[in-house]
Amino acid sequence: MTFPLLWAQATNESQGWLTNKLLGVTLSSAEWVLWLLVALSVLSVAVMLERAIYFSSNRLPSSEELAVKLAQGDLEAVRVAVADRKGMEAAVLREAIAAAGKGADTVEEVIAAAVARERPRYERFLSFLGTVGSNAPFVGLFGTVLGIIKAFHDLGKVSVKGAAVQQTVMAGISEALVATAVGLAVAIPAVVAYNVFTRSVKTVTGRTQALGHALTGHLRAQGSQLREVREAIREVR
Repeated sequence: MTFPLLWAQATNESQGWLTNKLLGVTLSSAEWVLWLLVALSVLSVAVMLERAIYFSSNRLPSSEELAVKLAQGDLEAVRVAVADRKGMEAAVLREAIAAAGKGADTVEEVIAAAVARERPRYERFLSFLGTVGSNAPFVGLFGTVLGIIKAFHDLGKVSVKGAAVQQTVMAGISEALVATAVGLAVAIPAVVAYNVFTRSVKTVTGRTQALGHALTGHLRAQGSQLREVREAIREVR
């Protein structure tokens, strides 16, 4: 028994009401899936450009030099260097240096609070890229399935034989597979960008914490020296 006859039997009046309704929905054009994927692609590219600009304009290029100055206790030079800078590192250093007189423990709390406040600004829209990268292939596959269903349904309505059957089926399937290809084309750049930006967030956070450790280390060493001086004075008395 040929496939068109099997399809005709599967779509006869013995089918349930819900099956007929769902079949009617799936037989509609799947082109809207392609337009959805195109829209997601445009939004993904816009997010990538916006995040790239944000990361490049909110970075502190001389973080290693500032870490050395913090360890040496040159807080005034660091304060001047980050006065007009934007980004997590500069914001954390400004607040930490302002609280330096309250002790190392207070500075650690200030650093943790500033990092927790600044990090979401770097992670903005990254969840969108992750969602697109994870789900765009499934959206494309959905369009492919709709296209294949429609191709076989159209084949069941046409009385063709031999090579014409193969040609009709292959043409419909090839058109349906375009949705899967587009879904992959949308997902791959989104996944790559998501991984790159996530790694950048971790790098910025790590550099910020390193600067904070350099400052708190200096404050603890300074406090230890003060305690030694006080003990020496008491011994002299």
